[in-house]
Amino acid sequence: MTLEVQDIHKSIGETEILKGVSLTVEAGEFVALLGPSGSGKTTLLNIVAGLAHADQGRLMLDGEDITRLPSGQRHFGMVFQNYALFRHMTVAENVGFGLKVMPAASRPSRAEIATRVADLLDMVELPHLADRFPAQLSGGQRQRVAMARALAIRPRLLLMDEPFSALDTQVRHSLRGEVRALQRKAGVAAIMVTHDRGEAWALADRIAVMDHGRIVQFDRPEALSENPASEAVRTLVEGIA
Repeated sequence: MTLEVQDIHKSIGETEILKGVSLTVEAGEFVALLGPSGSGKTTLLNIVAGLAHADQGRLMLDGEDITRLPSGQRHFGMVFQNYALFRHMTVAENVGFGLKVMPAASRPSRAEIATRVADLLDMVELPHLADRFPAQLSGGQRQRVAMARALAIRPRLLLMDEPFSALDTQVRHSLRGEVRALQRKAGVAAIMVTHDRGEAWALADRIAVMDHGRIVQFDRPEALSENPASEAVRTLVEGIA
């Protein structure tokens, strides 16, 4: 799986949010979009997800133009800031939801869904909480359930919008390694939005540093530290929380 983001522009009213953004995400790669508030990170993620549309530019997935493909047909997994779990559903029902609403022609059987859900709950170490509801879980547990739900459909790409922002510092640090391990085990490429330098350095293979609607450098964490493309990049990276 290779995703190519080609010259994406986006304006809201008179304000230009994205100004010709391009990047490539390779198979199995973990990419972080890092930058201060207002730099365009979440807008770019929403365009990749199909939740917003670009004014100009293209999205190519393995050579296929998906720029105007509806979000439901992209087969991407999404972990939102607030996890967006269904409060009236149990943990198991939340994890299996994406499988149950797949088109009939590709929908797994009930037995296959139950097996997939059980396997994922084992993967995130929550099999004992299958019958609980989101309100009965800790923040870290809800985050794991959201990850399991996103991975249930075997997505072509995993998208995460500030996935640790609702957690306290200790839990955030402990879950970073778990999320990275899950992403590697699933063998899926991932894009994560964050304004936290520590998260980006701990998780990402490459980091796209964004500022004022542009990617000002896209490189490995060590390269950003050792060879920032400009003094502005150095100041920006050092200044991010």
